Amino acid sequence: MHGIAIVQKADTRIQHQTLNYKTTPGDEVEDMFILLNEVKRQIPSITAVSSGAIASDYQRLRVESVCSRLGLVSLAYLWKQDQSLLLQEMVAAIGLDPAKHLGKEIAVLTAHLHKLKELYGINVCGEGGEYETLTLDCPLFINARIVLDEYQTVLHSPGSIASVGVIHPLAFHLENKDTAISLSENDKTSDSSLEKKGSVFVVQGDFPQRSEATCQSNSETTSLVEVRDDRICISKTKKDDIFSICCWLQDSCKTSAGSHEDLAVVLKHIESQLAGYGFGWEHVLYIHLYIADMNEFAAVNETYVRFITQEKCPFGVPSRSTIELPLLQVSLGRAYIEVLVANDNRKNVLHVQSISSWAPSCIGPYSQATLHKEILHMAGQLGLDPPTMRLCNGGPSAELEQALVNSEAVANVFNCSISTSAIVFTIYCSAHTPLPERFKIQEKQDSFLKQTRLLHLDKGGKCKILDPIFLYLLAPDLPK
Repeated sequence: MHGIAIVQKADTRIQHQTLNYKTTPGDEVEDMFILLNEVKRQIPSITAVSSGAIASDYQRLRVESVCSRLGLVSLAYLWKQDQSLLLQEMVAAIGLDPAKHLGKEIAVLTAHLHKLKELYGINVCGEGGEYETLTLDCPLFINARIVLDEYQTVLHSPGSIASVGVIHPLAFHLENKDTAISLSENDKTSDSSLEKKGSVFVVQGDFPQRSEATCQSNSETTSLVEVRDDRICISKTKKDDIFSICCWLQDSCKTSAGSHEDLAVVLKHIESQLAGYGFGWEHVLYIHLYIADMNEFAAVNETYVRFITQEKCPFGVPSRSTIELPLLQVSLGRAYIEVLVANDNRKNVLHVQSISSWAPSCIGPYSQATLHKEILHMAGQLGLDPPTMRLCNGGPSAELEQALVNSEAVANVFNCSISTSAIVFTIYCSAHTPLPERFKIQEKQDSFLKQTRLLHLDKGGKCKILDPIFLYLLAPDLPK
């Protein structure tokens, strides 16, 4: 298994901002929370929510917030997809000029939409608010399609430049789909019947009028086993604007029940160290987390998220890499952590928790990347296939290539490329690699970076190319 973490220079045109959602009683996000909470109560088999976010962080983050609070998985398979290709695949009713276009299918208006994009820069998929969609039929509608029998076009904001109109359905019905499937000549004599797949669930009942917080109280983070100060080790490196703090627990095997208990003590003392500078977790850019046993990864994450939360990090939680190291053999406890801290907490954080085809989701308490000034600190990337979140097949070289593909997808969001902007590649290997395989890995790595560099430059990317450092590390185990 191969994982990769990258530090690189990034385009500084991205502005410091926060789009994170804060619970606001009475708004539409809480309405969605109430609805999905009731759906989950009545249909416990529901585990995920699918949304149509393509480029809107505003929309994606709010869906992810609701899913996180309800223990659901956010699916966003349109995220970062080529919008011109998406437009060709979509069928819906749209509205640009209500008098001309409202009620027509996208297939009829594709050429017109692309023309408007050239003239005015509109978003051809309507994500910027140019139009909304009404889905009457799609492959997911297995049992029936919606048919509008009668509708009225209502001008909401008439005008000669940017009029706004809506379709108001007056009458509609469901039309059953033909379930007959044509069989080949060889199959026509078969007596077996084809059953319809899929079900329609009706959720009924009064919804609760307020959302209940699902996060644990802060008091839980203080109910820790008391540890003598002489067993807590702190190491610091101080610079003008950025410094690091390392912390570990000596002789933990004598009292600790596992890595998660050590981590709780270590995080508490790092929090105390930050407070001594007048800082908090929002000042942390990146975290290296080392644990003695990867089998405790889930318990470690549960402890981690009690300290490092969205509430404490309004501009986004830090990026992170996590590997297993033989800590106990060298008296570094069961959990060793290093945090990179900035005096200036202005940063831009990318934290995508939805499963999509873009890059692996962060279903956990860390972000894919953190941009601070000109440096982009990228989280560890495994060779995971984004839509399935499973390790790709093909061995170490295939996993490394997929990890590089995932890293490039993250870098592109910040208008840069790992092929031209990377300063350091840290490549973690979880097994000894024979020499022939090493050459294969090196060849795959060089080929990928060369092709990506040419593609990036063809798209008008920056021409200056850095000469990065490649650091290979053999670790006992990695996540997944």
